[in-house]
Amino acid sequence: MKSAFITGANKGIGLATAKQLLQKGFYVYIGSRNLENGLQVIEKLKAQDYSNVEAIQIDVTDNNSVKNARVELGKRIGNLDVLINNAGISGVKFDQNGNYIPQTWTATEATIDTFKEVYDTNVYGVVRVTQAFLDLLKKSAEPRIVMVSSTVGSLTLQSDPNWQAYSYGKFAVYGSSKSALNMYTVHLAYELRDTPFKVNMVDPGYTKTDFTNYNGGEVEEAGKRIAKYALIDENSVTGRFFSEETNPETGEIGW
Repeated sequence: MKSAFITGANKGIGLATAKQLLQKGFYVYIGSRNLENGLQVIEKLKAQDYSNVEAIQIDVTDNNSVKNARVELGKRIGNLDVLINNAGISGVKFDQNGNYIPQTWTATEATIDTFKEVYDTNVYGVVRVTQAFLDLLKKSAEPRIVMVSSTVGSLTLQSDPNWQAYSYGKFAVYGSSKSALNMYTVHLAYELRDTPFKVNMVDPGYTKTDFTNYNGGEVEEAGKRIAKYALIDENSVTGRFFSEETNPETGEIGW
């Protein structure tokens, strides 16, 4: 039975992805910053007849937490087949009237502290987790790493006035964190190019979760889009960026 570990999987897109992989016969380990929240989700999943699932506490911004999660997972399995780096934050905050606070998203006013907070989860957190779990992945015959990204991190789209979200998809902190993550992914895929690894970025699309104040598409569809690239075979590509919402024909979009 193949195994998967998903960060930030106690809710939203991460949870939807977990369900998709469970349906495909995977044993899924749900990473949750708060273990109690993770355990509550496990109870609900088992009530829905998803039995091959466990929770592991992990705070991707905490080195010790990540190391402990690796040790804990290593006690349960000898190798890991799929790592999905799903945990992420936008950093965007709102005032009492529901308006964006400029200091949390604009290029001219966003504070360094906001940049640090968002990068610590979206970039450094992914690096922490990926490097910590790489040894378990290397023991798999078909290791897969999926980085959950966003089209707002695409330099190609962000600089194209014809992009449908050009005028409103401007979030300097969050977008730049995903651009940085994209570059990390390119280098990671390159370094692992002569191995069985497949490493790709996937934009699940604008989805109804607390991340978007419950605007957008269905979470089940987002979960399918991510799971798809966790299931690719040995002949598939690596080091690519996919957004099926943006490009329904091939899924691939420009970095």
